[in-house]
Amino acid sequence: MIEYIKTSRLNIAYHSYGESNAPTIILVHGWPDDALTWNTIIPTLVKANYRCITPYLRGFGSTHFLDSQTLRSGQLAALAQDIIEFIEALKIGSVHLVGHDWGARIGYNIAALRPDLLHTLTALSVGYGTNNPNQILSFPQVQQYWYQWFFATERGRETLIADRSSFVRQLWQLWCPSWHFSHTEFDTTALSFQNPDWVDITIDSYRNRWGISPNDPNYEMIHQKLMTTPKINVPTTVLHGGADGATLAETSANKESFFLQDYQRFVIPEVGHFIQREAPQSVIEALLSRLGMIKLRIK
Repeated sequence: MIEYIKTSRLNIAYHSYGESNAPTIILVHGWPDDALTWNTIIPTLVKANYRCITPYLRGFGSTHFLDSQTLRSGQLAALAQDIIEFIEALKIGSVHLVGHDWGARIGYNIAALRPDLLHTLTALSVGYGTNNPNQILSFPQVQQYWYQWFFATERGRETLIADRSSFVRQLWQLWCPSWHFSHTEFDTTALSFQNPDWVDITIDSYRNRWGISPNDPNYEMIHQKLMTTPKINVPTTVLHGGADGATLAETSANKESFFLQDYQRFVIPEVGHFIQREAPQSVIEALLSRLGMIKLRIK
């Protein structure tokens, strides 16, 4: 069942699992994905007596803007503020946050801006401090980001409009060379890409990340703070697939100095970009270890 919460700009669609009075884990999906990406790991977390909440980001699924005139910004500062307001609207205090891809970037940004909202952070497939358009990328990483450079062109936008499903399916295959996902798994997720704002949010997010499209003035103060890469005062675990074909594992290495509390990072061999889909047990184990329930056994 889909539920909804209104924030200042959105009516955010989400799923909720487990008892409402249990400690809460919010799991935030990335691009191109949706809230169903967590389905394999949620039953174990609920069995461990946690409530799990999985929102759909702006431009995905049934989440929609309250005002047709609101700028369809994909800026990471805007995405983070959406989830900050979502957590506040739940009125449940601090939460554990798990984020993948865009969700990981959102998680880092919330931890930097509002550490009071997070007990712990578990980030998948993305390292901290990789949002600045002036960052230096290795040539192999430049090659992996070909789709982001393509989206900087109008041809890229037109291609996404014309056949978003085939484009995304190709990305899934390239990013996860050892994962053979089913047609059903992909097609079910791809329904979320039919949101009327999905293309606009996607294009603006990647153009803005590299300084090609202007910032949304509503988030300028937040953006400027995030560009200083503030240190994070939240216990954090990072998981990265050793075979990630989107963001190479090298991009999350050597980040320890940015974290003021316990920080752990694990590279999972032969796993691609969608760790929660490809190796759900690794995510469960890392998360329960971060929550203090088990001893971590990831090799």
